[in-house]
Amino acid sequence: MWRFAAVVCTFSVLSLSMGADVKARSCSEVRQAYTAKGFSLVNVPHQEISGEHLRICSQGYTCCTSEMEDKLSQQSKLEFEDLVDETSHTLRTTFVSRHKKFDEFFLELLDNTEKSLNDMFVRTYGKLYTQNSEVFQDLFTELKRYYTGGNVNLEEMLNDFWARLLERMFQLLNSQYHFTDDYLECISKYTDQLKPFGDVPRKLKAQVTRAFIAARTFVQGLTVGREVANRVSKVSLTPPCIRGLMKMLYCPYCRAMPALKPCNNYCLNVMKGCLANQADLDPEWNLFIDAMLQVAERLEGPFNIESVMEPIDVKISEAIMNMQDNSLQVSSKVFQGCGQPKPIGMGRSTRGISDVFNPRFRPYNPEERPTTAAGTSLDRLVIDIKEKLKHSKKFWSTIPDSICSGDKVTAGKSNEDECWNGHTKGRYSPEVLNNGLTNQINNPEVEVDITRPDTFIRQQIMTLRVMTNKLRNAYNGNDVNFQDTSDEGSGSGSGSGCTEACVTEFDFISTEAPAVGADRSEDKASAVKPSYSLVLTFVLTCTFFALQRQWR
Repeated sequence: MWRFAAVVCTFSVLSLSMGADVKARSCSEVRQAYTAKGFSLVNVPHQEISGEHLRICSQGYTCCTSEMEDKLSQQSKLEFEDLVDETSHTLRTTFVSRHKKFDEFFLELLDNTEKSLNDMFVRTYGKLYTQNSEVFQDLFTELKRYYTGGNVNLEEMLNDFWARLLERMFQLLNSQYHFTDDYLECISKYTDQLKPFGDVPRKLKAQVTRAFIAARTFVQGLTVGREVANRVSKVSLTPPCIRGLMKMLYCPYCRAMPALKPCNNYCLNVMKGCLANQADLDPEWNLFIDAMLQVAERLEGPFNIESVMEPIDVKISEAIMNMQDNSLQVSSKVFQGCGQPKPIGMGRSTRGISDVFNPRFRPYNPEERPTTAAGTSLDRLVIDIKEKLKHSKKFWSTIPDSICSGDKVTAGKSNEDECWNGHTKGRYSPEVLNNGLTNQINNPEVEVDITRPDTFIRQQIMTLRVMTNKLRNAYNGNDVNFQDTSDEGSGSGSGSGCTEACVTEFDFISTEAPAVGADRSEDKASAVKPSYSLVLTFVLTCTFFALQRQWR
């Protein structure tokens, strides 16, 4: 009996001694790490205390007060936001810098092209150009307005340019006549049918339209990518996520092990729980990147705006030469369709075609072109951005791996037994979950409500979806804002408002159409008499209506 009592007493003394050792465990390392974070050491314990007050970390003996746990919880939130920001920095700066480069390049390309055309046409056509230069200035103004997001229908705008150019040249080539505004309006209706400029307008319209649609849409895509990346990188953390981050990053402090880093797989589950909604952005993001890459390939090839715009002055000049060569035929058909114009009084001198145009036309010389933005070329810009875009695929679903893979946050994959597993030092046993919201239903580290998707992330998904659709249309040469205008007939621009005096097809010209803005009584000799077939048609029509009345 006495021996049993002695054993009990000895055990009790040892137990008290061990308890005293546990209670007396120093918090000096924690104090040092805590102050290194910028926090005050006031009220920070020197030795472990009872942890019943803790709400996130283990309530055993601890080096943390309630105030410390709150501050470290907030610190874990800030550090996580910084980690996501740092991880997405390269992606965001890529879209920002490349958008700036492409935008500068396209705008300077337009400025240089306009300057080149102006210089060439001043040398070639002199006063005839300077007196009508607003036609060309308006062309470039509208092209810039379209590129910068203006509500411009490229096809209608280009049609209007050629119609205005036809009006101006027609007056110059027929300066012996007086033309009213109505007559000029009638002339402009025949631009497509007469083809006074040859095939240049048709070819140039196709090239310019496709190139500008691709360029504008691609730059808009860079803008959308930049904005989505900036918005999604600013994560909104839920309370369960903050608790999970605190437990992973700073509960080791409370257990007097501030140098112990979390296990790699533990980190992955916490990150996937906190970034569940961001990972759901990935499928739409990948489709968006694929569409950007497709349009980039178009910019390198058939939709290369640089190869279209640089020689545009030569192409327009070629069209003007075509008009000059075909001036007699064009004038004759216009006089038939719109009526014989009124001659200018004999007191005023008239000029022949050779007097109007005496072009000192020089062939296109690429070496004379001014250097475009930053001395680069579209091909070099596209090659660069394609490489960057390819690396940005699957970005959002790989953020957890990017954050947890290095030794900045975790102990690394090689120290699976020497890491913080959320409870103590040791291997992390739960399996790593897949990405995305629905896969977090049983996340062991972060409680995730899979029935409530983040509305903000869903808005970004829709933004990407809309942009992807625009890019796919641009890849096919279509502008989603105007892709149906060709089916609407002549609704606006210079192609509309044709009155009864306008003849729609020169193959069926009839002199019975009243003249527009012309005094036919003063020039009866030049008028063409109605043909016999037309008179016969009129008589037969009258007979038909007369018989129809009798049959009734």
